[in-house]
Amino acid sequence: MLPRIGISVGDLAGIGPEIIYKTFQDQRLLKLCTPVVYGTAAVLFDDFPASPDHEPLTFRQVREAADIAPGKHNAVTCWDEDFTLTPGQPSQASGTAARQSLLAAARDLKAGLLDALVTAPISKENTQADDFRYPGHTEFLTSFFGAKESLMLLAADELRVATVTGHIALKDVPGRLTPELLTAKLRILLHSLKQDFGIDKPRVAVLGLNPHAGENGLLGTEEAAVVTPVLQQFQQDGHLVYGPIPADGYFGTRQFRQFDATLSLYHDQGLIPFKTLAFERGVNFTAGLPVIRTSPDHGTAYGLAGKYQADETSFREALYLACNLVRQRQRLAEIKPLVPGPAPRGGRHE
Repeated sequence: MLPRIGISVGDLAGIGPEIIYKTFQDQRLLKLCTPVVYGTAAVLFDDFPASPDHEPLTFRQVREAADIAPGKHNAVTCWDEDFTLTPGQPSQASGTAARQSLLAAARDLKAGLLDALVTAPISKENTQADDFRYPGHTEFLTSFFGAKESLMLLAADELRVATVTGHIALKDVPGRLTPELLTAKLRILLHSLKQDFGIDKPRVAVLGLNPHAGENGLLGTEEAAVVTPVLQQFQQDGHLVYGPIPADGYFGTRQFRQFDATLSLYHDQGLIPFKTLAFERGVNFTAGLPVIRTSPDHGTAYGLAGKYQADETSFREALYLACNLVRQRQRLAEIKPLVPGPAPRGGRHE
């Protein structure tokens, strides 16, 4: 069965609808997955120009995900209001639509009606409401699916960069960086590299927090107090983890090519070099959840909205990765029951 990929539309005043529309103009994608867009097709796509290079794009509008048609473009109605929207100008209406789309898709994902979720960009400020106090998709989905921790993992081909701390102020990073948090994030990363990317013995580099990784305490003590002891414990347990590595030269010298993933300690330390190297094709994957969620690695791009100039490559790559991860987890689910467990005491396996 084709993977059923839910798609939340993001902020309607941004480029979310455009990159979704441009992606699915390629009818060949219907052989890869069954797309389920959360929002009304009339609001989302009616104003986009027809392309002479593609067949007209139409969606089956349904009320519930249970009614979607395999191998067709589907849209699940999330609102009945007629929104007045201005491209590039976020409003209460566009924020409400983004929130309703995300909540509906997340509920259907939890109910097993979808196999994965791809989220178009939201405005973190514009999406806030009394029942939605989250700085981003990652934090919301972590809470919604009851995970103790999750991990923001950016991927583009063999380049993978994760972050220990996420959407918090830079001044709060040292206080948030504890052995317990670093341990939890590193465990999620190692598990995801094995489970989702099929790497049996992953090699992971961990960056330092301070310039020159603290210069033996001269420029900061977090490396010696937090990072090094955690890495030593992982190494004793047989994991291939290395660091703390000075962050300034790590990406410039292409040292990341020696590893299956890089764990940065705060948001910009990892995302600035990642987006510099792979902005057009980068994908954000939320590791550590019981479900699969990916997204493009860019924001709402209000300045491009309404001009039909947005590049859909990152969104398309997010869709590809979601489909690949669904199949990878399905393969593991099929294999695991075939793996024999330990023989019972006093007996043996026949």
